[in-house]
Amino acid sequence: MKILISGLCGFVGSSLATYFRQHDPALEVFGFDNFIRSGSELNRRALQALGVKVFHADLRSQSDIDALPAADWVIDAAANASVLAGVDGLTSSRQIIEHNLLGTVELLEYCKRHHAGFTLLSTSRVYSIPPLASLPMVVKNAAFTLDPHASLPPNVSTAGLTEDFSTASPVSLYGTTKLCSEQLALEYGSAFQLPVWINRCGVLAGPGQFGRADQGIFSFWLNSWLRRRPLKYIGFGGTGHQVRDCLHPHDLARLLLAQIHDPSRKVHPLQNVSGGTASAISLAQLSAWSADRFGFHSVAAHPGERAFDIPWMVLDSAKASTQWGWQPEITLPQILEQIAHHAESHPDWLELSAGA
Repeated sequence: MKILISGLCGFVGSSLATYFRQHDPALEVFGFDNFIRSGSELNRRALQALGVKVFHADLRSQSDIDALPAADWVIDAAANASVLAGVDGLTSSRQIIEHNLLGTVELLEYCKRHHAGFTLLSTSRVYSIPPLASLPMVVKNAAFTLDPHASLPPNVSTAGLTEDFSTASPVSLYGTTKLCSEQLALEYGSAFQLPVWINRCGVLAGPGQFGRADQGIFSFWLNSWLRRRPLKYIGFGGTGHQVRDCLHPHDLARLLLAQIHDPSRKVHPLQNVSGGTASAISLAQLSAWSADRFGFHSVAAHPGERAFDIPWMVLDSAKASTQWGWQPEITLPQILEQIAHHAESHPDWLELSAGA
């Protein structure tokens, strides 16, 4: 079977390709990247050493996609994954739509042409911001947690958000492009009899991720702490109590392989895929872990709120567990230690990330 991965030389794409080559050598893995990020060249060399074919192509260009070899399955791992993209005054709103939505259309047309299966890596940011921002919270162990004495909106519990939680606007331009891509993928699958799987991922984290405050927050925080770079808690009173869960891409890869090898399984095509409550951590707790690992470092407070900020995001992946027998295997401490070891081994990582 031939697998095509978009965004091949990004953190997620390269991690998936590496896992596939190491755990299912019968797969022929290839993909493409536009190499906008400076560190992508490092991943190109590592992938080529594993026998992964790397093509230069722009997801937005029909002629570039048409020129790619035929594949049996496509994994859409290319995206501008910042919730601030297009609204921060630094990036283009048109470009995020071109990359994240129109690029998916080009891949779906490719799948139609070659009758290939399609996997969309979607995001937790498709869920509606107002009900998330107003969830009843208390602080426990330096982290926001759901108030056990308050009434909760539908489809949320201490286990996290289910797939039926509201996706009503606003969800950010980023979230909207992914939500629209989900619907288009399902429509293409129905219209052209293509197997389609949609995985709404929590924060993906691990060694080799570019460290930026808007993308790759775990890598950014640990690399910055190690090198005593400025850090600050933004919003929510400047306390760092906001919480996210995280997932290692190799755990995601295990689920993708199951979906690729069982394309006709009679289950719902859309599921949350995340580390859940076991991997949930606040920035303040991440600072405590970093202090134990690297020594003391001060963090500034910036209490002002930002658009699209939410206090708590944890996904309930029970559906993926029920449908596929899937559970994360790589624990939060293991993920953090892998990132820390990578940070110690790559003293220029933040400079590479800044140019990404």
